Amino acid sequence: MQTLTVGLAERSYSIHIGSGLLSRADLLLPHLPHKMAAVVTNTTVAPLYLEPLRTMLQSNGVETIPIILPDGEEYKNAETLGLIYDALLTHRCERNTPLIALGGGVIGDMTGYAAATYLRGVPFIQIPTTLLAQVDSSVGGKTGINHPLGKNMIGAFYQPQLVLADIATLNTLPDQELRAGIAEVIKYGLIRDLPFFEWLEQNMEKLLVRDAEALQYTIARSCQNKAEVVAADERESGERALLNLGHTFGHAIETGMGYGVWLHGEAVAAGTIMAVDLSHRLGWISEQDVTRTRHLFECAGLPVISPALDISPTRSAEKYLQLMGLDKKVVGGKMRFVLLKAIGHGVVSGDVPEELLRQTLEACVAHG
Repeated sequence: MQTLTVGLAERSYSIHIGSGLLSRADLLLPHLPHKMAAVVTNTTVAPLYLEPLRTMLQSNGVETIPIILPDGEEYKNAETLGLIYDALLTHRCERNTPLIALGGGVIGDMTGYAAATYLRGVPFIQIPTTLLAQVDSSVGGKTGINHPLGKNMIGAFYQPQLVLADIATLNTLPDQELRAGIAEVIKYGLIRDLPFFEWLEQNMEKLLVRDAEALQYTIARSCQNKAEVVAADERESGERALLNLGHTFGHAIETGMGYGVWLHGEAVAAGTIMAVDLSHRLGWISEQDVTRTRHLFECAGLPVISPALDISPTRSAEKYLQLMGLDKKVVGGKMRFVLLKAIGHGVVSGDVPEELLRQTLEACVAHG
């Protein structure tokens, strides 16, 4: 097991990474002093991991309240969030009752937001079971739900007390979900960690066949990168915005296509290619850098062409621009993009000529 720390003074917390951690009562019990917890999961994860977790906790005197939600990005909304509140209120959960998020990014985001808002704040613990959640969404305290007009537009910064990343849970992860998580892994190499990007170029096949050593290294390296960024800029006033590489375009894909049609990581992959293409059009990176980045995503089995949002290329571009205008990084009505000055050097820029942006949309979006 490896343990990392997200350094946030009195709100600092540990990220434990290793195999078989779901059975480690010693890691969870210090955070459950009142011997009660609500476990939020979904219909896919519950049959796999809910009962082993509950049995382990109950054998140590911890009573658990299971809350099982429907599975899918399309359920990351206010209606489903209400199911969590309903269960907490029905069982008269108090301020000292932690919520345990057992699942992927959707479960983690919704559970964290419920914890931030129920009784104005209760503790919560992240037990991510997808690669994407283990390397990204479980760390850093971003919580929230989607709105029909925009992804993750309603939420709160609310840090967990603990992150428990059990690599063994990835053995049951579908290949498509594994690849989607790799999109967020590649992001760290592109924005701030060139040696990691180069390691991924050499070791992508090991990740795809779920080599345990390669997975543990990947998760730990990704979490270390994110922990450093979050410790320096918890509420995304500066450097943390770099973690959104590909997300402005990617969120437009998810919203425009309908939540759940593309996996989040797939949309981020295609969105990252657009960000890299735009960086090249600005003269910041070479054509070789674009090709190199595209090749790594292709090796991971991820999409490098974005979907059209309308039958007409012109209307599709307008739809992208409209949806990107709702992004959380918009300041003073002006879109801000995470772009690359080089592989391993990300920047945030609001100075992007619309003509170049439209050229990127024309070049990177599928039509016909």
